[in-house]
Amino acid sequence: RVPGPIQGNALNGLCEKVCLQVKKVFDACMRQTTEENLSLTLTDVTPENPAYPLTFVSGRSTNARGVISNLYVDPIVDKPNMSRLRATVGVPVEIAFTDNNGVAGSGTATIDIPVDIVIGTPEPAIIPYAVETVVGAVIPDGTYVSGNTFNVTACVTIVIKTETEVELLVPSYGY
Repeated sequence: RVPGPIQGNALNGLCEKVCLQVKKVFDACMRQTTEENLSLTLTDVTPENPAYPLTFVSGRSTNARGVISNLYVDPIVDKPNMSRLRATVGVPVEIAFTDNNGVAGSGTATIDIPVDIVIGTPEPAIIPYAVETVVGAVIPDGTYVSGNTFNVTACVTIVIKTETEVELLVPSYGY
């Protein structure tokens, strides 16, 4: 049996108020792009000493979080709660290859994408907002250059969000 409202209870079964901590997203922007002729020099290469030349196999992002650098947020005076956001978003990727002896290997690199957008930002407050990114990349094509360097074509998706931790007070009707 599902309990219904208690007769004579003005709060219709409300037991208590619960405080929830959540991330509130004020605004978000998604950018999808195809980047051609990107030069990626691999680090953390395994095996450590591959037999050159290398043959590109595939590539993709390794982490859903991007790395934000060179961040500038400038409020737009005549547009309340809007700002111009400029930054570089680093997308961590892993490249798979085979060496000249047919041994499979891999290495990591970062694709740096410049971003210049207008995005919603909250009013200034004691608790500041954060700029976060969610990223993804697929690298379907690549050509070996020399050493640990490849020229690649990458399909990159970047979601940039302005968010902050907030506390919501919600009614609770028991467990």
